[in-house]
Amino acid sequence: MNSEIIKPEKPWVLTPRQVAPRALLFSLAFFATIFTLNLTSFNGKLGFFFLLFAYSSAANLTYNVRKHGRKAIGESIAGSLILGGSLVVFLPVFSILFTTLQNGISGLHFTLFTESMSEASFIDPIGNGGLLHALIGTIYLIVISAVISVPMGIITALYLTEIKGPGSRFIQFVVQAMSGVPSVVAGLFIFSSVILLTPIKASSFAGALSLAILMIPTVTRTSQEVLLLVPSDLREAGLAMGATQWKTVVTIVVPAARNGLITATILGVARIAGETAPLIFTLGGADKVNLNPFKDYNSALPFYVWKGLSLGTPESLARAWSGILVLIVLVLSLFILARTFGSQKFKK
Repeated sequence: MNSEIIKPEKPWVLTPRQVAPRALLFSLAFFATIFTLNLTSFNGKLGFFFLLFAYSSAANLTYNVRKHGRKAIGESIAGSLILGGSLVVFLPVFSILFTTLQNGISGLHFTLFTESMSEASFIDPIGNGGLLHALIGTIYLIVISAVISVPMGIITALYLTEIKGPGSRFIQFVVQAMSGVPSVVAGLFIFSSVILLTPIKASSFAGALSLAILMIPTVTRTSQEVLLLVPSDLREAGLAMGATQWKTVVTIVVPAARNGLITATILGVARIAGETAPLIFTLGGADKVNLNPFKDYNSALPFYVWKGLSLGTPESLARAWSGILVLIVLVLSLFILARTFGSQKFKK
């Protein structure tokens, strides 16, 4: 008896013989795009991608029709439209990341993460000063806002989806209304009701309060959608086994929606990470490191970027682009960290 193990093959993987004609057609489309750009007024990245997509779609349509007949026309057109829609969504994101990386790398240096702007100005050479104070302030803002918003948002979502008690419609209306509140209004509210009327003055804590107003609706609405995806059979099974409603929610519903709730938290952090308007009224904008988030002025990366862009000099603009790059890397790191903690491997 032959004991050789036969490994299953994937029939959907193209063979080199099938890939070669498509690669040749794409090469022809690429050279046709370059030729057209040199003869017409099309220029820039958008013109290049538009022509490359048009020629590639035409070449793919011709190839499929010659191989499979007219019945492949609809499928080829549908595939091209889907690919085109994907490119429309992806290209702006790619353009933003590429532009930020291109302009932000020039302002990176070692002292950028070890010094503040207390002994330098934004118009000094790039090697002087850094954004350590803004980085620390941003971490304070994100952590304090998350500590306030995430439990409140998830508990509110649980009340609206699981309990559905008195006032749930009014709470749902308030959450939806808060989703459309301009960020500057949140900053003005904290300034007028907290900074002017209480002992709490401009600080990282006051800035976090204004950002929490913006973060709570995002966490709540996203958590609601995630909790609604949990099958009702799980809730009914828990209740049928004699568990109370709160125990069913805590031990069955919340663990089942764990990854989605982590995603809701990440979306909330992404909502507030780049906000500048509320911080103008609540943060103060210090240029030195302040390790106390509850006292005295502080700074943040969005505030640092705003100050650099407002001056408009080559040095200040380079500092601003570097701040944007660091902010994107910080948010991406938090996203990767949250997804790691929410993964099934880490759970096991």
